[in-house]
Amino acid sequence: MACMTSASSQQTSTDTTTPAGVSQPPVAEARPVARTHHGHTFTDDFDWLRDKESDEVIAHLNAENAYTASVTADQEPLRAAIFGEIKAHTVETDLSVPSRKDGWWYFVRTEEGQQYATHCRVQATDTGDRLADWTPPVIEPGVPVAGEQVILDGNAEAEGQPFFSLGGIAVSRDGNLMAYAVDHAADERFTLRIRDLRTGTDLADEIPNVSYGLVFDATGTRVFYTVPDDSWRPYRILAHTLGTGVEQDQLLFQEDDPGMWSGLGLSADRTELLISVGNSEIAETLALDLPDSPDEPLSELRMLVSRDLGLLHDVDPVTLDGQRHYVIVHNKDFSSEDEEHGPTPAPNNMVSLAARDTVTDPRFWRTVVGHSATTKVDGTAVTATHLALGVRRETTPRTLVMPLAGLGTAQQAAPVEPDFGEELYSCELGGAPFDSPFLRLGYSSWVTPTQVLDYEVDGWENSGRLHLRRQVEVPGYDPEQYLVERWWAPAESAAGDARKAAIPLTVIRRQDTEWDGSNPCVVYGYGSYEMSMDPGFTAARLSLLDRGVVYVVAHVRGGGELGRGWYDHGKKLHKKNSFTDFVDATRFVAQSGWVDPDRIAAMGGSAGGLLMGGVLNLAPQLYRACVAQVPFVDALTSILDPDLPLSALEWEEWGNPITDPEVYRYMQEYTPYENVRAVDYPAIAAVTSLNDTRVLYVEPAKWVQQLRRTVTSDQTTPLAEGGAPIVLKTEMDGGHGGASGRYRAWEDRAWDYAFLLTALGATELRA
Repeated sequence: MACMTSASSQQTSTDTTTPAGVSQPPVAEARPVARTHHGHTFTDDFDWLRDKESDEVIAHLNAENAYTASVTADQEPLRAAIFGEIKAHTVETDLSVPSRKDGWWYFVRTEEGQQYATHCRVQATDTGDRLADWTPPVIEPGVPVAGEQVILDGNAEAEGQPFFSLGGIAVSRDGNLMAYAVDHAADERFTLRIRDLRTGTDLADEIPNVSYGLVFDATGTRVFYTVPDDSWRPYRILAHTLGTGVEQDQLLFQEDDPGMWSGLGLSADRTELLISVGNSEIAETLALDLPDSPDEPLSELRMLVSRDLGLLHDVDPVTLDGQRHYVIVHNKDFSSEDEEHGPTPAPNNMVSLAARDTVTDPRFWRTVVGHSATTKVDGTAVTATHLALGVRRETTPRTLVMPLAGLGTAQQAAPVEPDFGEELYSCELGGAPFDSPFLRLGYSSWVTPTQVLDYEVDGWENSGRLHLRRQVEVPGYDPEQYLVERWWAPAESAAGDARKAAIPLTVIRRQDTEWDGSNPCVVYGYGSYEMSMDPGFTAARLSLLDRGVVYVVAHVRGGGELGRGWYDHGKKLHKKNSFTDFVDATRFVAQSGWVDPDRIAAMGGSAGGLLMGGVLNLAPQLYRACVAQVPFVDALTSILDPDLPLSALEWEEWGNPITDPEVYRYMQEYTPYENVRAVDYPAIAAVTSLNDTRVLYVEPAKWVQQLRRTVTSDQTTPLAEGGAPIVLKTEMDGGHGGASGRYRAWEDRAWDYAFLLTALGATELRA
């Protein structure tokens, strides 16, 4: 049991206000609070900063912002230049490729000068020619077409609001109604509204405090949504009947385990509602048959795959030869199960097919795709005729396609993969409309701007043609000027058998970069939740590359780049491998001859911010500067409090330090806030948002105070002159992703890059 005591609860704080232009950082008063677990006591001097309703705390954050503005004022011209470069590389008046749903083509427009997108649609036509009917219409940026309807203008919705974000949009099958969820507080709690698209007016129905995800039933008279609990965990699934009060909404499902997350979705043919429950280690799926008539009541939930099987899995309903089946991606092989050892582990997943009447018993599942040690199956999608597989091979995401005919039998066709010319790329499923003869794919690489492709699947023997629907235009960009390489760094510092591993690095640079050991370098990493840092183009990164920066992505353990094992060896009691991998990657890059060892910076955000904090404690001498975005740097304090947003769900990632003394000891050894050392650290910018519910602002606020009073580095000399200031920048209206709006996002990225480039002495563009 934790013991929280305040040693000076009656003390008042010192004045933390900082006038503009003053070079002294705010100093928060030490108000010790003791936290005791498993015989270990940690004294936290700055826990009082977590009270965001306190005028004193807000004054402190404002003072930090004023100090940050003061000591980085010389970077403003560089920030403006980078913002201008991002803007120049962006076609501001643009649109997405239309996607068909029922009788309409839906697309999104962006207009120059506007922060948010406008959601539009135009009516589709049916001629009987499937390829023609599903070929998207050609729509020009900035040019309205006959019959075009604006269904939601993000700029109008955001007017007068400090923040704007959508938590979901769903349109009824008849195209008459749109359900949408809006967040104006940046706390990821949304208000659900219903708009009549025939009149453009909202109905009286309004449901506050909903989470992500909402869908209509086939009748358009019910909308299904999720509700979060007090810790922001989606745990209830409800059905709202239009025209009735919220108090009459029908509770379909409630998950009381604080370590399990709930979500909902529709089957591809929209005849079943799927409810998924789970975390990073176990899952459960239930289904609800949706009625065809608004007068027909909802049926009872049916179990498809129980959590009692101990599986991680995903389910896609499909009809084969008139019979309902389920395609299941799962991580245990029941075909080789024995009484003593149970099913064989399949950590990279396999794909099976189950009939509706036997789906709950895995002994009757038929293997569609077996387990592979080199290819991980991430998920599936189905259409009326085909199955698409999202897989990961050689660190990168790919898409495989196979016909449904013969699935799970001896007549099953082998999956095929679209062919591309690059080594490191992402090809991901962008949509699979149930009746379409095309699969929509998104293709990108580190140097190739996003392409939207339609992969033809009709007439399987003649299928496989790729139709380019859109190539994102990047003005002033020549891909021939840039080079991408895959390096492998030895993991020399990892513990145990893991020390034999090799860490994949993505290295991006200009072609004219000289191998002379003089180039600046930025190393980026994340390394948690099995999230992979996949190939993808961003115009903002050009501002680094065009100043001679060698940009390195360190694909450290904890991510999913090399399959489930790569993730498992970077979580819980293996978490330190993420930190040592990043350090080993940095040392490898520093010794490569491509970069100057004294001009290396690090960057990461959220759980990647935890990575930054851990790495700086481990090897601060390797870095000239670090930008830690919404950094999870007080991990142990947060996870010890199950009442904080999402904390209980985090136990599957980090372990439960409340009940397990070994987990507590291990986390206490690496959590950044508690392990700051009295040695020289690099310049540090901690960037956060007041309303972030995933990583509370208090974590970087406390961390910055602890850093300033502990480290021995020169914090007073300006950054451009070789100093190592430590600054905190708080977006007072933002959430986990920072401020809302694309221009605000560009400003944030320009700020981060200007800080790093100033520290690296790389402020000038190359010719």
